[in-house]
Amino acid sequence: MSANPPLTGIKVVELAGLAPGPFCGQLLSSYGASVLRIDRPTTTHAPPTNDLLTERKTSIALDLKAPSSLAVLLTLLEKADVLIDPFRPGVLEKIGLDPESVLLKKNPRLIVVRLTGFRRDGKYSAMAGHDINYVAVSGVLSMLGARDKPPSPPANILGDFAGGGHVAFTGVLLALIHRGVSGKGQVVHANMVDGASYLATFPRLLTKVPMWSGPRGTNTLDGGCPYYGTYETKDAGKYMSVGALEPQFYAELIKGLGFEPADVLSGKDLQRDDPRAWPYMRELFTQRFKTKTRNEWEAIFDGTDACCAPVLEHQEMEAANYDHRPLVELTGSPALPVDVPWVGKPLAAGDGGEETLSNWLGWKKGRDFDVHSAKAQAFLVLKEKSKL
Repeated sequence: MSANPPLTGIKVVELAGLAPGPFCGQLLSSYGASVLRIDRPTTTHAPPTNDLLTERKTSIALDLKAPSSLAVLLTLLEKADVLIDPFRPGVLEKIGLDPESVLLKKNPRLIVVRLTGFRRDGKYSAMAGHDINYVAVSGVLSMLGARDKPPSPPANILGDFAGGGHVAFTGVLLALIHRGVSGKGQVVHANMVDGASYLATFPRLLTKVPMWSGPRGTNTLDGGCPYYGTYETKDAGKYMSVGALEPQFYAELIKGLGFEPADVLSGKDLQRDDPRAWPYMRELFTQRFKTKTRNEWEAIFDGTDACCAPVLEHQEMEAANYDHRPLVELTGSPALPVDVPWVGKPLAAGDGGEETLSNWLGWKKGRDFDVHSAKAQAFLVLKEKSKL
C-alpha cells in the first residue's frame, strides 16, 4: 500500500503573490503540504484574485499593518514549517518580520524561502521587473530567438516558473532535508536571475564549442539546424517537430520523408552537420512537410526512431482528455492527483481558512479570532484574550 504524499503534515504559509510564489506553493501542496495563503484585506463579497495556482490551498485575509492582524500571522509562523515570501527585499523587515532576528528566533525550525526576481544584491535589486527582465539580465534571453531577429522570450515559463517557483521549491526541499538532520530551519534565498542562469548551464558551456558558438538562431539546438526544428504541414497552422540529431535517427527521418541521403545535400563535399548544407536541406524539408497533413506525417513516423512528432495544441489535448500528471512520480509516496488540469479555480480571500486555523492551531472563530470589517474590507484579527 502506498504511503501518504511525502510532505504530509508540513504547514506552509504563502504570502499572496503572482506566478512564482504560488507555483512554489502549489508544488508543495501537490505533494501533501497544507498551504495557507495570506491575502490582503478585501472588500466584502470581492471576486477571487487572478491567481489560478490554488490547488488544495486555503486562504485567510490579514491586514499586516494592524497589530492584532499581524499577531495572527506571527502565531501561525510559530507553528508553520515554511513561509513563502514573494516580496521585494526589505518588505518583511519593514513590517517587523525580519526572518533572522524575529521569525527564526520565534520558531527555529521555520524555513523562510525568499523569492525575488532580480538578485537581492547588485544594481537591479531595488527595481521593479517581470520575467522578461530577469531572463534578460541572466544572459539567457540573448540566446533565444531567430537569426537576425530580436531575442524572443519563452512566455514566462523560464523565469517565473522554472527559474523562480520551481527553484524555490527545490530550495525548500533541501532545507527540509537539512532540518531533518540538524533540527534547524533557515532562510532560502531564490531569485529568477540565478535560477534561469543555472538552468542554462549546458547551453552556456556549449557556446565555447562549435555546437553553439555561432550567432543566435544559427546553431544546432537554437533553430539553425534543419533536423532540429519545426515544420508546417499541409493543413496550415499545424506543425511537426524534428529532433533527429544522431546519425541513426537522421537516417530514419530521411527515409520517412521519402529522400535518399544524397538528395538533401547540395554538394558531394558536404556532410549533414556542415552548416553550409543546412539552407538547402531546410528548404527541401519545408517543401516536403507541406505535402501531407500533420496526421498523415504522424502516421508515417509513429513507431519509428526518426525523432519526429506532432506539435500538439492545448485545445486539442483538452478535447482528447489528455492525462495531466504530477511533476514527478513517486511509487512509495505518490503526489496527489491533478484536480482540474484545464480550468483554474480562483481562491477567494478567506476560502477554507477557518478550517485550516482549526487544524493547525485548534482555533475557533469568536473564541480565538474574529473577522474584522471596516471601510467595506474584511480581515482576521486575534481576540485579545486568545492565548498566543
